[in-house]
Amino acid sequence: MSKFYITTAIPYVNARPHIGHALEFVQADTIARFHRLKGEETLLLSGGDENALKNVQAAEAEKTPVQEFIDRNSKLFEELAKKLNVQFDVFQKGSNNDHHKSSQKLWELCFKNGDIYKKTYEGLYCVGCETFYETSELNENGECFEHPGKKLDKVSEENYFFKLSKYEKQILELLEKAGLKIIPETRKNEAVAFVKQGLKDISISRSNARAKNWGVSVPGDPSQKIYVWFDALNIYQSGLGFGTDEENYKKWWPSDVHVIGKGILRFHAVYWPAFLLSADLPLPKSIFVHGYLTVNGQKMSKTLGNVVDPISLIEKHGADALRFYLLREIPTTSDGDFSEDRFREVYNSDLANGLGNLVSRVAKLCETEGFSLKETGRQIIDTQGFDEAFYEFRLNDAVALVWEKISSLDRYVESERPWDLIKKKDQRIKAVLEHLTDGLLEIAIFLKPFLPETAEKIEKQFTKELIKLESPLFPRI
Repeated sequence: MSKFYITTAIPYVNARPHIGHALEFVQADTIARFHRLKGEETLLLSGGDENALKNVQAAEAEKTPVQEFIDRNSKLFEELAKKLNVQFDVFQKGSNNDHHKSSQKLWELCFKNGDIYKKTYEGLYCVGCETFYETSELNENGECFEHPGKKLDKVSEENYFFKLSKYEKQILELLEKAGLKIIPETRKNEAVAFVKQGLKDISISRSNARAKNWGVSVPGDPSQKIYVWFDALNIYQSGLGFGTDEENYKKWWPSDVHVIGKGILRFHAVYWPAFLLSADLPLPKSIFVHGYLTVNGQKMSKTLGNVVDPISLIEKHGADALRFYLLREIPTTSDGDFSEDRFREVYNSDLANGLGNLVSRVAKLCETEGFSLKETGRQIIDTQGFDEAFYEFRLNDAVALVWEKISSLDRYVESERPWDLIKKKDQRIKAVLEHLTDGLLEIAIFLKPFLPETAEKIEKQFTKELIKLESPLFPRI
């Protein structure tokens, strides 16, 4: 059996999860479910980036011990995944002892290769991004593009540095020749352009004073903590047992795909492969980059008060309704918008009036005719175009293909008018109901990666001895 290893980005746990996290969780889970459906042994990993300075600052602001703070918030991300029917096989916390050992091993391998050195440094640090920026990388107000309106910290201290510049040619070749495939092409071009500007060595540690003595200690130097990106990216390996369970690590690594947001492209497409090259470890195969979610056309912001809580949407309308919106309505590789009005519109048109109504109509016809499962034909799964859309990470196109099948079955109902056949006791009704039930069971299989709960309900309803009309799958809003 072939293996497939997929990861989400590792979210900071300094605040509650929002709908942007739900988007990435659902995308990754849908891809993982597709590969399981294809018979591949699949592992989906996520976790909590718990060693970031922003976590420490957030804990201090509410006067809560850091460990208690991150344990509570990490649990919120795990709970969101469960409510979304997202199946994480591994949720690796950055504060785990096994993770600390793993990151120290990665450090030692890079240090042994002569790629880590110590020097005094002064620079502008964005706590939001947990990274240093050159002035040329900032906006006209001297602010980070990801966090406009927030002043950068001027930091001067002695840190350890990684020789990123040493790997400039290798990284460029890797990206240009698709040794590390980046989807979509526009994001690959961004990464290439960044490398062509010239790579500079990067800070990979913080002093205990600035880190507030929180995080993974630098091997052989307890006065320093390993800086967040060198540490957090390694969760992709530590969650498999790198440094603690080599057999499991070798089984799963390298990753087949990292699913990330566009704001952390350079760390995954440039820094991460450089660390792995230095440590002489296998490189990930691909990076799938999604866009951001706006809300009613505006960037999500606590200041604007427009941060959408996905949990409340799930509690009102169910996990599959939110999964459907995120997968169908949001372009897979570019920015998309969420609004309550559009959510209701899509829900009612595609789920309530579309899929839900079709299932109810067919079930009622089967019940009226006394149609039993013994009379159904074989399921024929036509995957043309569907598999290709998944392999190219065009998830919204894959959903659209399923809805084409739903529309086709709807048209069949209208053209054959089975209710008239039942009234006339026309013998053709058996063939018509066979086609309809076969079609719905086929649709259920196609729905499994996207709407797992709905797929299961359809399968159960149409694999009974007597098919009956049941509660609507999606009551109208």
